[in-house]
Amino acid sequence: MKTLVCMKQVLDPDVPARDFQIDAEKKEAKRGSANLVTDIFSENALETALQLRQALPGEITALCYGGEHGEDVLRKALAMTADHAVLVARDGASNPDPEAVARVLAAAVRKLGAFDLILVGRESGDWGVGQTGGLLAAELGLPFLSLVDRIEEAGGGLRLRRQTDVGFEIAECAPPAVLTITNSESNVPRIPKTRDVMMSYRKPLQTWTVADLGLDPAAVRDGRSFYEVVDLYVPKKDVRCEMVEGDSLEEKVGALARRIAEVVNAVG
Repeated sequence: MKTLVCMKQVLDPDVPARDFQIDAEKKEAKRGSANLVTDIFSENALETALQLRQALPGEITALCYGGEHGEDVLRKALAMTADHAVLVARDGASNPDPEAVARVLAAAVRKLGAFDLILVGRESGDWGVGQTGGLLAAELGLPFLSLVDRIEEAGGGLRLRRQTDVGFEIAECAPPAVLTITNSESNVPRIPKTRDVMMSYRKPLQTWTVADLGLDPAAVRDGRSFYEVVDLYVPKKDVRCEMVEGDSLEEKVGALARRIAEVVNAVG
């Protein structure tokens, strides 16, 4: 079983709100002091592939279309025991639209050769658009299923468990196919062993440019042709604080109760 896992690097979702800033001109988040991390749904996808490899021996290739720090994502994938890693260097738009990303990933897949499964995180932890997987399947002309959280062997094919709003669906497919992977208790990403982390830096990492894939760098660099970000902002809330006065605890409690009653009556 040959599996390709598409990985993405994002701003650390745990960055404190006070440090989160918006670039008003580009309509995107400023990195500032925030760390760059592997998107959690990409890690869920890789963990799902690793578990499938135990049942159906084969090779796993991690693919990232990313910026100058994209190698970090792939080194972590190798530390989690992926077999191969490929970086397509992104030059230009820091957040290209899903159609541009799918076009680049599809070109990389064609250059790498045939795969039985192509796994993509259900959405990215920064923009959360959730369209790249479906667009990639369309580019490659392959069957597609979203929100899969478990993959098992089933008589020469694959049995897939898919999350829905009301429970789970069970589907079966014959490779090749493109799947988007969601998180569940069964695909929590493993923590790489120290030895595997050290070995990951000794493994080769292939790097391509967009031009190496036969694509026009200028066309990909422009991005945002698939949709337009009209506005991006951090919501602001006005908070007022009133101090409750009184000479004793009983007086303060009474004053607080009366003030709450006044507010409720004013609203109601």
